[in-house]
Amino acid sequence: MHNDTVDIKQWIDDRPITRYQWLIMALCFSIVLFDGLDVAIMGFIAPSLLQDWGLSKAAFGPVMSAGMIGLAVGALTAGPYADRLGRKKILLLAVTGFSVLSLACAFARNPYELAGLRFLTGIALGAAMPNTTTLLSEYLPERNRSLFITIMFTGFNLGSGAGGLLAAWLIPHFGWQSVLLAGGVLPLLLLPFLWLLLPESARFMAVRNASSAQIAKVLNRLGGQFTAATTFTVSEPQVQHKAPVRRLFSEPYRLGTLSLWATYFMGLLVIYLTMGWMPTLLREGGLSIERAATITGLFQIGGTVGAIVVGWAMDRRNPNRVIATAYALGGALIMLLGAFSLESSLLAVGVVAAGFCMSGAQTGLNAFAPGYYPTDFRATGVSWMLGIGRFGAIFGSLVGGVVLSLGLSVSTLFIMLGAPALIAAVAILANGHARRRAAPAILAH
Repeated sequence: MHNDTVDIKQWIDDRPITRYQWLIMALCFSIVLFDGLDVAIMGFIAPSLLQDWGLSKAAFGPVMSAGMIGLAVGALTAGPYADRLGRKKILLLAVTGFSVLSLACAFARNPYELAGLRFLTGIALGAAMPNTTTLLSEYLPERNRSLFITIMFTGFNLGSGAGGLLAAWLIPHFGWQSVLLAGGVLPLLLLPFLWLLLPESARFMAVRNASSAQIAKVLNRLGGQFTAATTFTVSEPQVQHKAPVRRLFSEPYRLGTLSLWATYFMGLLVIYLTMGWMPTLLREGGLSIERAATITGLFQIGGTVGAIVVGWAMDRRNPNRVIATAYALGGALIMLLGAFSLESSLLAVGVVAAGFCMSGAQTGLNAFAPGYYPTDFRATGVSWMLGIGRFGAIFGSLVGGVVLSLGLSVSTLFIMLGAPALIAAVAILANGHARRRAAPAILAH
């Protein structure tokens, strides 16, 4: 292999998955797990913090929203930097950032300090997620890419759930500050392993004209036998020297970009409305707080399984249609929930099924997006989809209280809740149309 010309993507696609690729996945999974822990952490410490500081829920609202706004800002800014500086550098900065800032949050003295620190923490958290997706996708063969990325994303649910268990154990013994300290210390322990073991993307290095010796060193850990004499290529359109964000709107990516944004926005709108306001909706319908919380938790459990199934199906069928079907079924199931008696066991089954479809589709979209864009602005494409989608989450969190105050029937509210999922299904089908139209330009990704 001394003087060969090697297409990196084709070479990875043609080979079995190695232990080193499993290691890359495990490291990305760990980042996403701690990302999930830190994103959810405020919800778990809120009751203790409100009591300790004597705050109303309304006064605490800005603290919660500051973190979500930070997530959007982080996602929107991190992608272009990752396409310029590299996925690994931005990931190391992001993990260091949210670890140190989580530690700082434990020493906040009032809601204003905490809101400012949570905004900064959110920026770092928002930078981490799209870059794990991009980096992992560039080391996976196309036949398994969707399944592996959706498995990685289950780390987010696991981290969110672990935060609840951590808080339940730590708060009674050490106070709410201890949960924030744990949320900072644990990812810091991961940093040396990321520094030593996580590689830069070989495809990114090739696009950025890194030396053949650097690329060979990484690919040899995947079972290659390359030398500095090997020429590495990436069969994609030539780099255009334009700002990465502008390239999202160039032909042939414009329609696909807008449809991905609309899909992700609507999906997160539904998920945050459902997770954020279903307990209140069920409580006002006459269920106990415990049962309302348990039924809402089933949405996430269904979603974790759904993510893996949707990822598996995407690798075997047309991914646009798989995601659209999952969104459409999710929307229909949420609408049907209003027809069940709140005491019926069918309600719990319906919530699990709705979570299976909705979270499955949403996670599937994370796995789908990297394949739509070429290497030189892939991180920008993925991160902007996640960033724009975050505004759906923010909007869902804000609008839920207003809608609930309208005094509508439970069945009407569930119909309203499911409608954006149907819009998401139509939008991802529009992406499929855009992808077919642009096939000659994006076929190589």
